[in-house]
Amino acid sequence: MKKISTPNAPAAIGPYSQAIVAGDMLFASGQIPINPATGNIEADGIEAQAEQAIKNVGAILEAAGTDYAHVVKTSCFLADMADFAAFNAVYEKYFTEKPARSCVAVKTLPKNVLCEVEVTAYLGKD
Repeated sequence: MKKISTPNAPAAIGPYSQAIVAGDMLFASGQIPINPATGNIEADGIEAQAEQAIKNVGAILEAAGTDYAHVVKTSCFLADMADFAAFNAVYEKYFTEKPARSCVAVKTLPKNVLCEVEVTAYLGKD
């Protein structure tokens, strides 16, 4: 197993890695809308927070030598299911290959953000 770490995504805020590569698979930890340059939540509203969280995912994918097109599964967590349509509008701009997905509302997310996104990606040859 190999740990993936990049300064272009937020540092882990607990005892975990940004991502782990095991064989041909990348397992990324959930990303919230922290600006990695400042370590702060700067985005307001679900659209802006979804953009930042998904860009953080992209930075981890890039650090592992892959991209959004190789994501096979996403898990998305929303603070409010009323944000589902707005979240989807941002999500579909990045995950154009339409990976498998679960999307659920949860009671509370870290730092009281509005969304979190985690991914599993295939690193093998297409």
